[in-house]
Amino acid sequence: MSLKAGDSFPEGVTFTYVAPTGELDVLACGLGIKYDASKEFANKKVVVVSVPGAFTPTCQEQHLPSYKANLDRLKAKGVDQVIFIAFNDHWVMSAWGKANGVRDDSILFMSDPNAEFSNKIGWKKGDRTARYAIVVDHGKVVYADLDDVPGSIANSGAEGVLAKL
Repeated sequence: MSLKAGDSFPEGVTFTYVAPTGELDVLACGLGIKYDASKEFANKKVVVVSVPGAFTPTCQEQHLPSYKANLDRLKAKGVDQVIFIAFNDHWVMSAWGKANGVRDDSILFMSDPNAEFSNKIGWKKGDRTARYAIVVDHGKVVYADLDDVPGSIANSGAEGVLAKL
């Protein structure tokens, strides 16, 4: 089942993450907690950005920087949060956020354990999550697109998402 604009965000979707504390020490692990995405997304506008892996070349050099650079523009379009997901565990995702200077919850870094959600919507590449973006506005999908071209963030980068908002 793939997601498309107009669909309701599915029930029962959970991710895991380490809540940001403002601390940027990548060696401070923190506790992993469950995030009920289905429940949380019902009350806000979020951009879910899936990447093949934290610290991987395209993700580190293009994907995350595009969202950091355009965070104010996204917020001006009503986006409450950007949530990066990958198959990596929540400690690696937390370290990725810290290594990139993200101190608060405007951008959250979460694990899609075993790429379960990505597999459920058919957007998985091998063992990893594919590169895609989904915009959920109070429980409704308003944008969902996949980047099939290796190294491309045309559909899932901040600029591509902003063009659709």
